[in-house]
Amino acid sequence: MKFKDFVYERPDIENYIKRFKELLALIGESETAETEIKAIKNLFDLNDEMDTLITLVSIRNSLNTQDEFYEKEQDFFNENVPALQEYEHIFSSKILKSKNRLVLEQEFGSLLFKQAELRQKTFSPEIIPLLQTENKLDTEYSKLIASAKIEFDGDVYNLSNMTPFLQNLDRDIRHRAQLKVSEFFQSNEDTLDRIYDDMVKVRTEIAKKLGYENYVQLGYDRLGRTDYNHEDVANYRKQIYRDVVPLVTELKKRAAKRIGIKDPKSYDLTLSFLSGNPTPKGDRKWQVEIAKNMYEEMSTETAEFFHFMLDQDLLDLDSLPGKAGGGYCTYIPKYRAPFIFANFNGTSHDVDVLTHEAGHAFQVYSSRDNYPQYRWPTFEAAEIHSMSMEFLAWPWIDGFFKEDADKYKFFHLDSSISFLPYGVAVDEFQHEIYSRPDMTKEERKAAWRKIEKKYLPFKDYDDDHFLEKGTYWYRQGHIFGSPFYYIDYTLAQVLAFQYWVKSRENHQEAFKSYLSLCRLGGSKSFVNLIKAVNLDNPFVDGTVRKVIEPIKAYLDGVDDQKL
Repeated sequence: MKFKDFVYERPDIENYIKRFKELLALIGESETAETEIKAIKNLFDLNDEMDTLITLVSIRNSLNTQDEFYEKEQDFFNENVPALQEYEHIFSSKILKSKNRLVLEQEFGSLLFKQAELRQKTFSPEIIPLLQTENKLDTEYSKLIASAKIEFDGDVYNLSNMTPFLQNLDRDIRHRAQLKVSEFFQSNEDTLDRIYDDMVKVRTEIAKKLGYENYVQLGYDRLGRTDYNHEDVANYRKQIYRDVVPLVTELKKRAAKRIGIKDPKSYDLTLSFLSGNPTPKGDRKWQVEIAKNMYEEMSTETAEFFHFMLDQDLLDLDSLPGKAGGGYCTYIPKYRAPFIFANFNGTSHDVDVLTHEAGHAFQVYSSRDNYPQYRWPTFEAAEIHSMSMEFLAWPWIDGFFKEDADKYKFFHLDSSISFLPYGVAVDEFQHEIYSRPDMTKEERKAAWRKIEKKYLPFKDYDDDHFLEKGTYWYRQGHIFGSPFYYIDYTLAQVLAFQYWVKSRENHQEAFKSYLSLCRLGGSKSFVNLIKAVNLDNPFVDGTVRKVIEPIKAYLDGVDDQKL
């Protein structure tokens, strides 16, 4: 069955609630463990029905944000899904109070109950209108970003399609492209400030109504973090500042030397080589064929998975007018199908996003027989699988890049390391914002620029006065739609680097460990998950330095001036 044939009909919300209540009634003081287990499993099935419809609408709306039908359906779910959380709240309360809890924990695992305890803290029926407002603001931001029509050198482009110009060998083109992208954000500055200000206010109000001091801890609890806190994250950021920022600063100097620029500006940082950044040597169709061969050779498990994705048309990779920006992987429960969404633009990012999202898709495909709550890892663990797959693809990377393979490997490691300071800057910014929710829009911009200078001291915006005043964060969608999530990419990167090391020592053994991690899904919390496959914990002081050392040695061993 092809994705286009996956059936969507608007659900009858009242009937769904009625069925949910009937099953909830079977979880209670007078029921046997067997009755409760059966009811819980039936609730999982009912949720899968609803999640399938929600996901289909989300995908089809992002494929074409101008499709009026799916825009209306997205509005329908934005309005109605928050109200359904009340019944999830009741479910959590019931299983936590069950006299059969020990038996239920043996059947469903203890993490389900820890997550239920967090859901009890993070929801109350009185916040439903606020959740609806939050959803609408998130949709408004996404639609605004997708609406970009940037006139450049005689043609019109969206934000994703501007990327090749930002990496162009011609410095003037890079410079003008940066200014044009900034021009789009500047023309929407008041709207973006208003959307974000409203988001901060509504999230702070939600936190207060739920009894939190501010949104920081609520943000952590919403993400299901059970075994670390903001102090652990602050210590991790210190490691990045101490051990990674100096290395990245040195790498930027090497890049400037490679491209022959003594005083590099922000628009020079996107170019790594005078011979041009590495690019895949074929179009989207060709790259998918290379990926198919790679996954056929990598393992029987990856071969089965990728054929499934191709047979059901579960990859949408072209950048088209009206299509939402970015890339993602999601899962459609009824069809047991992952779905990969991307915007190819002819840069090495195409290969990165294909292998990255395939890592997510392979993980959920590998754990799709788990209970629904355990199909996906917890948020902070989810990116380990995607980023690790990028490195597990290295033995086949010459198929994509041909003569640029060595250049790509250097570029991939360099850019992955260089991402870490930016990632923690985004996190530190959000801690500042939600700790001081009454900041003015000017204070927010000043805070961003101060943090940016701390972690990215080499970033000089030249004559781009709009970015210089602290607005780069406008383009980071996670800051708007997924507060506190972005640090998870950096945690996962540190863990993925460990798979890079393992893969170079013994690829087969590294993949075996990776497969175990994928199959665990979300059955364990973040720290316990990485413990189960013997990865080093990034919150432990010294882990970042240990991981970075072999990467620095590899990069130092490359004569990058010849690339």
